[in-house]
Amino acid sequence: MPREASSDEADNDNHAPGRPLPDSGGEPRRAWDRLDPWRAQALHAALDRPGAAPEAGSPVAPLQHRLYFAEALAGAELSADGAPAPGGLIPQTGLPFRMRGGGRIDYHAPLPLGEEALRVSVVQNVALRQGGETPIAVVTLRHEITGSQGLAVREEEDLVFRAAPGPDEAPAAPPPLRDDRPAFSRAFAPDAVLIFRWCALTYDAFRPHYDREAARAAGHAGLPTPGLLTAQALADLLRDQTARAVTRFEYRSLAPLIEGETAQLCGRTFGDRAELWALRADGRLALEARVRFA
Repeated sequence: MPREASSDEADNDNHAPGRPLPDSGGEPRRAWDRLDPWRAQALHAALDRPGAAPEAGSPVAPLQHRLYFAEALAGAELSADGAPAPGGLIPQTGLPFRMRGGGRIDYHAPLPLGEEALRVSVVQNVALRQGGETPIAVVTLRHEITGSQGLAVREEEDLVFRAAPGPDEAPAAPPPLRDDRPAFSRAFAPDAVLIFRWCALTYDAFRPHYDREAARAAGHAGLPTPGLLTAQALADLLRDQTARAVTRFEYRSLAPLIEGETAQLCGRTFGDRAELWALRADGRLALEARVRFA
């Protein structure tokens, strides 16, 4: 499990910023973690990936840095929905219902499995907006991961907060259709077991991912697939199509895939870029991503 870096240790480490990252607010949160190859191997098995599992020394695959640096929070530090309660790194917005909006990830250097790395996290921005009839808050966290080869990953993560849906609230508009013809695609059918294994590997205790009553209360017909798992499946689809190094991966989550439904993972490349998207069984967008290659 990750360990917190002391202030002296962080300030003396050549790779650790001693102050908040640029354009950010609040005290930085620092955590060390050894990039245990077992976690990457366990995800390889859970996703039924082809070929040999990664070993120590292999670079962490795109998006799989999210397997590491999980906070070991006590039960009292969690909200009723199992997500980390506001008041630590995440500021209090007064809006209890949490969703993942998307993110932007830049890759600068490899992170070899088996080595130790440092993640520094800060709140970059908090924006209040009007979402339909209810206010929403978008909290953007910035993470920088540094390994033996220097800065490896810089990530901006958007978390969306809103009031819990009321019984008389009109249902949200469905996500848009997308009928583009992909250059490559494959089916993806996440089930309760895969969702559970992903949540266990990422230490994700968000209740709707494993509690069907909580999922129904949140308006889902079944267990919703974590957006990061869908993004990971798209990243793996692209990795199977090309061996080119990814320098940027940005994604936007529109609606979760639901257990038991067969989705389509789609993509196409053009020059030094790629587009990826995941379609629900009804043909509507669940998540889309844009990628830039080296």
